[in-house]
Amino acid sequence: MIPMPSAQQLRYLVTLAELRHFGRAARACAVTQSTLSAGILALERQMDVKLLDRDVGKQVVFTPLGDQVLAQARIALDALQGVVDVAVAAHEPMSGLLRLGVIPTIGPFVMPSLVRRLPLAYPRLRLSLNEDVTRNVMEKLALGRLDLVLLAMPCDCADSETLPLWRDPFMLVMPHGHPLAALPEVPVRSFARERMIMLEDGHCLRDQTLAMCRQVHGWTQPHDGAVCAVTSLYTMVEMVAAGMGLALLPQLAVDSPLLDGQRLAVRPVSGAQAWRTIGLAWRPRSPRMVDFHALAPFFMPPTVARGNSVA
Repeated sequence: MIPMPSAQQLRYLVTLAELRHFGRAARACAVTQSTLSAGILALERQMDVKLLDRDVGKQVVFTPLGDQVLAQARIALDALQGVVDVAVAAHEPMSGLLRLGVIPTIGPFVMPSLVRRLPLAYPRLRLSLNEDVTRNVMEKLALGRLDLVLLAMPCDCADSETLPLWRDPFMLVMPHGHPLAALPEVPVRSFARERMIMLEDGHCLRDQTLAMCRQVHGWTQPHDGAVCAVTSLYTMVEMVAAGMGLALLPQLAVDSPLLDGQRLAVRPVSGAQAWRTIGLAWRPRSPRMVDFHALAPFFMPPTVARGNSVA
């Protein structure tokens, strides 16, 4: 009978897979490099398998079997963390470490208020923030590296439990003298052929903008030059102000200081489902689900009081 691997051995393996460097993985595990290497070698010997391909020089390369063991190791460590979470939740709710993921088009507008208010209400809760695009934070959630994610829906989150919080309308932002600025609200069909400034691939706001334009009958994928991709909302606003195109911004961003000092017109959008839904996501059957529901109001901005809440 093959002896069961220890949690420490599995942690060495998973950390090495994430960092792809023995020295950095050892520092992350607070051990020496020789201790980490010996732990992985011992794991290979006790299971009589080869997890790492050591014939490729200094690169960290897992064998096909090693990749399979690695996937199971992540699940096992996640399950062990779940055991601890159950105990913590039972003895002292709203305490311990909460690893929160948030996407870049929400984080700057919600996190400052959250990090001020949360310690006052729950002083025993320690918050760790990770800002990344939707695909990456959801992957980290599935791997047990995050506990909770604040994101925009619709998104690919079918494997998670979700709690919708509020609707965040899209607003059309354009130079002050643009012809569409004369309208009180702008139909999607009026700007679907305009040159649009969007975030680069990987950002859900880009996908949601394109999806909204596709609701217009006859609209197809934009031709070359019809879309300019940028890396941040700040750059997007600067390019619109320079007359390089129009942009769709969420109300959350419009209500922030992001547009201060710019001669821009902002109009609501009509003729399509012109909003995204902000919500929370966590792993199914999380023992901290009650805590997550209790935390929901802390994520909501004051604008929700005006009727956008869907929770």
